[in-house]
Amino acid sequence: MSNQLSIPFKRTYAIPLTDTVYSHFRSKNHNVHPEAFKWDLNKWEELRKSVANCSVHVDQIEAILVYHAQLAFILTKLPADVSLDIPYAPAFSPDEIPVSLPNLHFERCCLLFNLASLYSQLGLAEDRTTSDGVKRASAFYQSSAGTLSYLRTSAWHKLKASLSEEDGLPLDLSEAFLSSIESLMLAQAQECVWQWAVMGRSSNGTIAKLAAQVSVLYDNARSAIRDAVIPIWDALPSEWTVHIEVKCLHFSAAAQYRKSIDDTERNKYGHEVARLAFAQSTAKSAFDKARRGASKLVMEDVKSLLEILDSNLTRAQRDNDLIYHQDVPSASSLPIIQPASMVSSIVPPGLLEPRRTLGNNNLIFGELIGLGAQTAIEIYNDRRNTAIKEHIKDRAQQLNDIYAQDLQTLKLPAALDALDKPIGLPPSLLKKAEEVRLENGPERAEKLLEDVQTLARRAQAILAESLDILDQEASEDEQFRRNTPTQRLPSHQANEQLTSKAERYRNILTQAAESDAVIRQRWEEWEKCIVQLTWDEAKLEAAVPSSTVVWPSPRRPAIGETQTHARALRVLLEQLDDLVRERSQLVSRAQRLADADDISTRIVKEAAGLERWAEVQPSMFEDTLDQELAKYDKFRRDIEDSGVRQTDLLENIKARMDSFISSRREDPSVKEREHALQSLDLSYHKYKEIIRHLDEGIQFYNDLSAMLIQFKEICVEWAMGRRSELNSITSSMKNLAIEVDGSMKPTAPLSPRSHVGPVPGNPDSASHSGRLSHSGRRIAPDLPPPDSDQWQVTEMPPPPLPNHRTGKQKKK
Repeated sequence: MSNQLSIPFKRTYAIPLTDTVYSHFRSKNHNVHPEAFKWDLNKWEELRKSVANCSVHVDQIEAILVYHAQLAFILTKLPADVSLDIPYAPAFSPDEIPVSLPNLHFERCCLLFNLASLYSQLGLAEDRTTSDGVKRASAFYQSSAGTLSYLRTSAWHKLKASLSEEDGLPLDLSEAFLSSIESLMLAQAQECVWQWAVMGRSSNGTIAKLAAQVSVLYDNARSAIRDAVIPIWDALPSEWTVHIEVKCLHFSAAAQYRKSIDDTERNKYGHEVARLAFAQSTAKSAFDKARRGASKLVMEDVKSLLEILDSNLTRAQRDNDLIYHQDVPSASSLPIIQPASMVSSIVPPGLLEPRRTLGNNNLIFGELIGLGAQTAIEIYNDRRNTAIKEHIKDRAQQLNDIYAQDLQTLKLPAALDALDKPIGLPPSLLKKAEEVRLENGPERAEKLLEDVQTLARRAQAILAESLDILDQEASEDEQFRRNTPTQRLPSHQANEQLTSKAERYRNILTQAAESDAVIRQRWEEWEKCIVQLTWDEAKLEAAVPSSTVVWPSPRRPAIGETQTHARALRVLLEQLDDLVRERSQLVSRAQRLADADDISTRIVKEAAGLERWAEVQPSMFEDTLDQELAKYDKFRRDIEDSGVRQTDLLENIKARMDSFISSRREDPSVKEREHALQSLDLSYHKYKEIIRHLDEGIQFYNDLSAMLIQFKEICVEWAMGRRSELNSITSSMKNLAIEVDGSMKPTAPLSPRSHVGPVPGNPDSASHSGRLSHSGRRIAPDLPPPDSDQWQVTEMPPPPLPNHRTGKQKKK
């Protein structure tokens, strides 16, 4: 047993490391086969097993430092979340359900926590009765504090930044908790320095300053616990908080005691009395607190100090009263003892420079492209695809829609076709009808509509299954609450984030269903016209009325003017069609360039020029990304230039169309033919629009279903966690009930001479022998009076033991 404390290890368990990382490689497609990293994964498994069950031995330090160095390097190659759940139990409750987080930074933080634990346990194991043992113990405690400092200031922030809102840190990895036990380790290191000074018979003034600093550091640990934003009392055993408070008071008293001796040596006898009185009061407070749960050695230390203070205070007061007659100042007016710190948080060199631990050989995933470079490549691909979609494809489609809409408003080219070709069908219309016929347009549209509805029902079913999982868990929780009082959050509060996300998905599906209904309604409105486009040429021609043609003559000059405007409109429409074809070619060229675009070679080359152990950030490649994206700017400029030219052409077409209409002969047959041709042309454009929207709908539902499947998996994991928690509570309550029942079983029977209970074998005697208490035990109504001689021979049963056995009966 020791009068100091050591930090327990955080227990961990086996994890499917190899299979999970293999799956990550296959899903992310690192352009290499997962088998290429077989050695790396085996090495990773080996290192983790070597530190999973820590033994308190100095050689274990090197094993943890090596694994930490490899883990730090792995985090430059892999993202923190590779879907690998890493479990660690609370440090002070190793048998509780472990906290599992899919985060490699969590593994690193817990590993550092265990390294700090190992240093503290090595310090506690040292023999502090020797000078060398005290020095080694102090060094181990300072290394423990340094490891905790490194964890709190470096690794902890990376873990916190990588966690989602749903993930929470365990209390023993909170910043306040780490700060408190770091101060505790420093206090114990300073205490070793104080002990070494006492053993070396240093001056009392020096020892007083060392003791004052010990008290300050214990007080820092106590303040960190008390002032924590998130209460951390529950994460620490009660005896630890008592220990810290007692030690703080003990060394405050010890500092005053040593300073009183120093005052005596300086003939300050009044100060000596004041300091001894103050020390005695502080030591008494420490002793009172020690009774609440401090260890036996700590209580003995305080008691020993208190005895010394009592005897010295009596002697000092007598001497001052009889001999020195100096004034005794108040405790508040005494000069403050200046603390002397001789310790600090020493971070092990292997943590600060992991490269020195491993070098550049045998690095896990040493040949894999770094995470920062991977992210830069993903950012580039995302920016490139966004630029092509928004600035090239979507912009081109927007211009095409404006072009089609304006021509439909002007009834072009149907108005010209009705005039130029009074009999038969225009070639442009025949080409559009052939396209719809070859695509089996109506069947294709019906099939896409059916597919969209199928995918919509599938998405709704996945969401309903997810909500059923939450409802089932809520029913189980409600049934449990009806039978058992509990303080855990009810389901409607615990699953608030999940139900909120489900509500957002439901709203998205509702809006999508409304959009689907609009597309279906549009299809039903235009289906008949679109079906006409699939007819053969003869049937389609018969459906379009013919018109008569009157050629221009001196008597009909307006007809010649109409033909002039019609030819001008044809020229403008051909130029407009050329613009549309140019845009289509620009989009195709940009897409071909993007398909062949691979920036990875350049990024890898630039990343190779960086320090191998450097933490590569995607921002380091921003200039490279901008330079590579610049090659798509010409397509964007050409698209915008095409839009400007289209606007000018449409303005000219509108002006020329006004002249054409004013000069055209009002022939009903021409009007009728114009209307029929325009209806067929518009049907083609509506067909293309409906097909485009249906393709987008299928892509939308596929993406949404993938998100809903992931959401369902989260609901399943959450419900399993809640059920596991409920089973744990139920099991604990059953065990408690068994212990209570065992403690209430009847103990050894009373002696026959003093028997006052019911007669054995006579059940009716129970109603006359006594009454039942609330615990089910019988209380005898005819006990002998207090002054009776029977009390000297009555055999009394002992209290029930925890193991449910009755003890030997004793006679009073």
